[in-house]
Amino acid sequence: MQPTELIPQCFRQGAERMARAFGELDQVIVAAHVNPDGDAAGAVAAACHVLRSMGKEIMAYAQPGLPGYLDFFPMPVVVHTTLEHPPFTPRCALLLDCGEPDRLGRELAARLPGLVTVNIDHHLGSDGMGSAANWVEPRAAATAQLMAYVALAAGLPLTGDLATAVALGIITDTGGFCHGNTSADVLYLTAHMVEHGCDIALLRERLENTWSRGRLTLWGQLLQRARLERGGSVCFCPVYLEDLRKCGALKEDLEGFVEQLRRLRGVHVAAVLREDSPGSCKFSLRSYGSVDVRAAAARLGGGGHRNAAGGTVRSPMDAASVHLLDAIAAELDEEGVA
Repeated sequence: MQPTELIPQCFRQGAERMARAFGELDQVIVAAHVNPDGDAAGAVAAACHVLRSMGKEIMAYAQPGLPGYLDFFPMPVVVHTTLEHPPFTPRCALLLDCGEPDRLGRELAARLPGLVTVNIDHHLGSDGMGSAANWVEPRAAATAQLMAYVALAAGLPLTGDLATAVALGIITDTGGFCHGNTSADVLYLTAHMVEHGCDIALLRERLENTWSRGRLTLWGQLLQRARLERGGSVCFCPVYLEDLRKCGALKEDLEGFVEQLRRLRGVHVAAVLREDSPGSCKFSLRSYGSVDVRAAAARLGGGGHRNAAGGTVRSPMDAASVHLLDAIAAELDEEGVA
């Protein structure tokens, strides 16, 4: 089988176009959104593998760095947390899993006007921010899935650390193959990687067996605080900076918590609102089925996917809670969800 035969027809043109665009890049910053999750990290790693195979000069950039639970993950290059002293003078940037410059962080966003940029993303609500090429494909479950197709279009086999990078992104953004975006294409791609040596079980073990005592304590306290709103259709939990301090936890220790709230019977929308500073809060929303939390997030300037979205409310916690719950209620009312 030729590598391109693994690319579904609906993704083939985009993958081949991106492979050609990669060939035009050099001295490249490879980056995703700030506070990278598994899909962002996996997509960046996969892109670095592809660009390095083409003989390109690359540097990976993440702000403020990769989360601690990904310490085991084999990045192909050093991950820089600042652009102050790059290993070369950057001429290009490959922007992944992100549709807005602000989500890249101030440092990189400020440099974009002077760089040739290519953007690959799978989030709704953006046409792409690349100056040279864009591939925004909401049908994909993860940006790492799109990077797998670019790698195949470039003639690379999906084996070894490249396959691990792709699998990390897919596992993250499908919720371990549980979300509605777990398509036949996703399963076919994953089956191919498993057949050629990718150890999904080991990857899941390393992702899940990483809890700190602080995280366990934090989750225990927050599960007691979570409350039902709107007759039980919304489960809401505020998280304060003081909670993290008292529990000895980090912001990244909240990864996956909102999904637990969604498990409660009768809940259509789970919402976590985390205090980021005294005047700013970040929210994460999750839903099932047809309930569109991306539309609720968009009411507050956020974005994401139908069943997983987020954003920022620039208000203190009390006011931010009201704004968030009002946005969720307005969307549920519009959708006719009781």
